[in-house]
Amino acid sequence: MNRRTLFAAAAAGAAAVLPAAAPAAPVAGSGRSRERFVAAADGERLYVQDWGHGRALFFVHGWTMNTEFWEYQAEAMLEAGFRVVAYDQRGCGRSSQAAFGFDFDTLADDMDAVMRALDLRDVVVVAHSMGCALVARYLSRHGAARVAKVVLASTTTPGLFLDPAAAQAVDDSLVAAIRADRPRYLAELAQPFFSPVKVTPELLRWGVDLALKASLRAAVAYTRTNVHADMRGDLGAFSMPTLIVHGSGDISTPLAQSGARTAAAIPGSRLVVYDGAPHGLPLTHSARLNQDIAAFARA
Repeated sequence: MNRRTLFAAAAAGAAAVLPAAAPAAPVAGSGRSRERFVAAADGERLYVQDWGHGRALFFVHGWTMNTEFWEYQAEAMLEAGFRVVAYDQRGCGRSSQAAFGFDFDTLADDMDAVMRALDLRDVVVVAHSMGCALVARYLSRHGAARVAKVVLASTTTPGLFLDPAAAQAVDDSLVAAIRADRPRYLAELAQPFFSPVKVTPELLRWGVDLALKASLRAAVAYTRTNVHADMRGDLGAFSMPTLIVHGSGDISTPLAQSGARTAAAIPGSRLVVYDGAPHGLPLTHSARLNQDIAAFARA
């Protein structure tokens, strides 16, 4: 496995309510617009955006991204009349810089804390990359009572490296690169994240800056969790309508390895393949994805 592929693999990769320091100003006509922090079970603070009204769409980012990753979806879904909820996972964005708790069980508990704090019900969960694996663990650990539908975009399920020896070799290489020069690592990672689609240098830098808002500790821990993930035992928890969106050009998590295998493991799911789309398709194919999310949520 070459270094480019190793870097690409890591991309496929995420209660009491505490007041935010500066609540967001209401948006005219929306009925709902606020920021808040939700306390995780161990006291870590999870930053939450809660915008608009209507049926709730709950967005789960991947690896070391944050709520800003979803800005093209959030704006479009608000215009379409949905309520948009998204949160920064621990160690990412505006959430507290946790030292521990980057395993899928704890991350699923964090997701449950946000769901319960906002008393979300009948939601449509939309996840990207490693966030899809997190949703799988949430459903198997906490059940599907609050979830009506799920959209999995560029999913890493059922697992990137299901052979333990291969996973450990990738773990060692990626963690060493992250610890040596994280900005360079992320800059190199950005190319396969968007390839084969050509994007502007500004979008590349923006993507790198999003990931740099997470701590080094989080980047290392999430990489290890992602590389060693085996979600085969969790996929049976998808009892609701599930839409799987994957790009045929995805280098980080090839379609045959991830999206197609996940669709085969979830009875009744629907796989939609975007021809030539990369792992970062929520950014490169946002218009099409937004249409598919809205149609699926309304169906």
